[in-house]
Amino acid sequence: MNGQNRKDVLPGIAVDIVLKKDQKTGKLTRGIVKDILTKSSTHPHGIKVRLTNGQIGRIQEIHFK
Repeated sequence: MNGQNRKDVLPGIAVDIVLKKDQKTGKLTRGIVKDILTKSSTHPHGIKVRLTNGQIGRIQEIHFK
């Protein structure tokens, strides 16, 4: 899943996000969702989330166990 639909994102799931500083390179950071920051139901660049380690970015990929 690409993380563009808010309904697919739940706290506690593993995701790859792109941090603001890494948007040009596309470097991904893996973590666990703590908070969902995007209020709209969809976003073309990915739903913005805060990870459990405090990093904030847009979801590029959702990983299921």
